[in-house]
Amino acid sequence: EKQKNRKTQCIPPEMVVAARPQLAEFWRYAKVELSPPLPADFQKLKKTAESTGSTKDVKEQLGKFRLSQVTVSEAWLNILVTVEVITWFYMGEVIGRRHLVGYKV
Repeated sequence: EKQKNRKTQCIPPEMVVAARPQLAEFWRYAKVELSPPLPADFQKLKKTAESTGSTKDVKEQLGKFRLSQVTVSEAWLNILVTVEVITWFYMGEVIGRRHLVGYKV
């Protein structure tokens, strides 16, 4: 534990001073973005959902969708987006494991 304390004491004061404006900006955004939703937000969401249409309209739109109506370019775009999402997922796994193959046991 002494080693840990030594590491925290080794941070130069210049680095602490330089980090303060960035941390202040982070906390300013964090207070707004990470706060839980207010009851007024739920009211706004309900009004938006009611104005966009009923669930019956959504079901009708989904029922009209046919795989045969997808063009080749749209299909390729969907495939590329799917491959990209899967690739980023696996890259995150590799970074999280800090090892390319398997977990260190």
